[in-house]
Amino acid sequence: MKRTILLALDTSTEFCSVALGVAPHRDATAFSSVHVRHEATGSVSSTRLLPAVGEVLDEAGVMLADCDAIAFGAGPGSFTGLRTATGAAQGLAFGAARPVIPVSTLMACAEAARTRDTGAACVLVAMDARMDEAYWAIYAWSDDDGDWRVVSAPALARADAIVAPDTRFTLAGNAYAAFGARLGAAAQAASIDAEALPHAASIASIALRAWRRGAAIDPALAAPEYIRDKVAQTTAEREAARAEST
Repeated sequence: MKRTILLALDTSTEFCSVALGVAPHRDATAFSSVHVRHEATGSVSSTRLLPAVGEVLDEAGVMLADCDAIAFGAGPGSFTGLRTATGAAQGLAFGAARPVIPVSTLMACAEAARTRDTGAACVLVAMDARMDEAYWAIYAWSDDDGDWRVVSAPALARADAIVAPDTRFTLAGNAYAAFGARLGAAAQAASIDAEALPHAASIASIALRAWRRGAAIDPALAAPEYIRDKVAQTTAEREAARAEST
């Protein structure tokens, strides 16, 4: 049977992350091999992204045209980073005449947490969003479906306003490191996995399940999931935030 090959990109954080997953056949539920480049590049991810794509393709011995689809971290995350990954995925997909698969970066954190601990059946993901806020969502793993169920959709909130699920859960993401005790939900977590962050390998795994469901879309429809609709506070907002914190 023909292999399934998926390319995944993510630049939603300070990392430039690229993964190429190769599954042995069309009905495979996991990759037989994954080729990865995951590097801390800061604000210059855009200059490293396409060279990293070329490296994983060469390493796997395939061409872009051999890929079935191109997945990308759609957000939430860095505004510039989301535009970089979305634009690169669109350009590569148009060039290769392939569809794209948008993947939530918060779900990618949940995927990373479960990969590291298969007992993480419910995951509260909280990522530092700057401006004294966090992106957050809650996911529950379904053994019946072999996939994540969205319990609370991705949202933006102050750390002390994030609501913990009413069941045993793992806290994933970097918000606890950023906010500490202000992230009240952390006190209720069964475990905290601060290393479960957006990664192209996790995005590729989620995309493989989406591909099997037929969830790939035309690259013209690819768009970032910003959550926040602005990147800077007004002077009045900054002054109000400072007054509230004193």
